[in-house]
Amino acid sequence: MIDETPEIKFPLSFCQDSPTVELPERLTVLEAVVFKQTVSQLLQQNISHQQIVLDFGKTRFIDSSGIGALVANFKSAQEKNIELVLESVQPPVMATLSMTGLVDVLNIKSSAKWSRKESPETHPSVRSVIKRLIDIVGAIVGLTITAIIFIPIAIAIKINSPGSILFHQTRCGWMGKKFQIWKFRSMCSDAEAMKKQIKNQASGAFFKNDNDPRVTKVGNFLRRTSLDELPQFWNVLKGDMSLVGTRPPTPEEVEAYQVPEWQRLDVKPGMTGEWQVNGRSQVRNFEDVIKLDLRYQSNWSLQYDLKLILKTIIIVFNKNSGAV
Repeated sequence: MIDETPEIKFPLSFCQDSPTVELPERLTVLEAVVFKQTVSQLLQQNISHQQIVLDFGKTRFIDSSGIGALVANFKSAQEKNIELVLESVQPPVMATLSMTGLVDVLNIKSSAKWSRKESPETHPSVRSVIKRLIDIVGAIVGLTITAIIFIPIAIAIKINSPGSILFHQTRCGWMGKKFQIWKFRSMCSDAEAMKKQIKNQASGAFFKNDNDPRVTKVGNFLRRTSLDELPQFWNVLKGDMSLVGTRPPTPEEVEAYQVPEWQRLDVKPGMTGEWQVNGRSQVRNFEDVIKLDLRYQSNWSLQYDLKLILKTIIIVFNKNSGAV
């Protein structure tokens, strides 16, 4: 069988012993993998340069895989005490680096003029005004329901286990941007400190344990009924999440991602999605999570979102769903 995948090369030149890597017009998953390999090979060479210049003059598009490769190269260079310097960064790339907070981390020597109002383009779902309107309406309805049942849930949580009523945790959203996710607390107050003691029954870059001893009795009920996730409607209203999307990972999970796995961050994370409606309790392999996330991105439409929302409602009200 003939491999029709085009060969991707990153032109390399030297100026005062410092290598300059010229990046292509688009930095998506195929280019991102080669980009990471190219810089890794430079770092492995026994040469005396103190910096590697990344020429972004031609690059007009970068997705989450490109960001993943850039972050990985930055960390690898730091370990070698070599500085990555970005030159001629174009407005679309600057918009992405700004949104993700990387402008404050990376050494950007020069960039074209750009407006902070610009936003990255990765997937049509992120640009959809109607999807955002559905999110806002859904979030308002969801927060209204949350307000109505907040007091009985809060009393139950407090009686069952000392600690706060709400739980917040740092998660990674669109393009890896960090945000605080909110839930009703379903675990003991020192759950995060105990996590290393709990066996991970999943393989790959996510954590799962069906009989997690940190989950309280009230928390088990909240999880089975998905009531613990109601405060996430606030995240949806703010725009950090969508009603439908991919599962929002923790920074620790993203740290373990390989470059292609960053593709799942091309869309906003959702309160529900393919993973949630396709037996999330049975999913144990991170590769299966990736397949479900990419299937959502490939099949996305407003009608598809509404279909997944309907499926989620059916599952939540099905006492045999076993959602946790």
